[in-house]
Amino acid sequence: MSKVSSSEQSQPFGNRFQPRDGGGSGKNKTRINEQITAREVRVVDSQGKMLGVKLTKEALDLAYSQELDLVEIAPQATPPVCKIIDYGKFVYEQQKRDKIQRKSQHNHQLKEIRFKAGTDSHDFEFKTRHAREFLLEGHKVKASLLFRGREIVHQSIGMKLMEEFVEALKDVSKVDQPIHAEGRSLSVLLSPEKSGKKEKEKDASKPKEKPKTQE
Repeated sequence: MSKVSSSEQSQPFGNRFQPRDGGGSGKNKTRINEQITAREVRVVDSQGKMLGVKLTKEALDLAYSQELDLVEIAPQATPPVCKIIDYGKFVYEQQKRDKIQRKSQHNHQLKEIRFKAGTDSHDFEFKTRHAREFLLEGHKVKASLLFRGREIVHQSIGMKLMEEFVEALKDVSKVDQPIHAEGRSLSVLLSPEKSGKKEKEKDASKPKEKPKTQE
């Protein structure tokens, strides 16, 4: 907490602990201290220990006695959950969590693989390899096969190719959405199988050492 000037010492505690970013005044802002409107709250101390349900005034007094803030962290709960913590530290930790979440969402994207009804074996293997790389990197993969013109009457050929695609990747993926029709195309959605497959893949790709011959 910031130091209190001599001119503030005669003021009530509640006036000293105002949000540094205007919390509670706008959408999705966090209420703290005197902004908390509930009559009673469930209190968590600065170490994360549950202190039980207390009158809001008692919780405020407890926070102020430690020169900390009372921050409403779960307003939707009954009663609301409040934590005793320095508000500046709370904002910093929240921003840090949001940054990590945004980074994770950015890193894990939906990758698309597109086939044609007449895709040859070389093109199929090339695209399947790319799909495997995407899955091992943690991305979801949506594969689609487009029928053009009269190809639509030969859906069984496209279905077979898509089934082979899923089969080729079953060791590193799981099916989120099974093969299904979308207009004039077939689609399937795969997500990475989180079971250490990537490391196994790397180990399997390493050339085995030849036994040394004794001279």
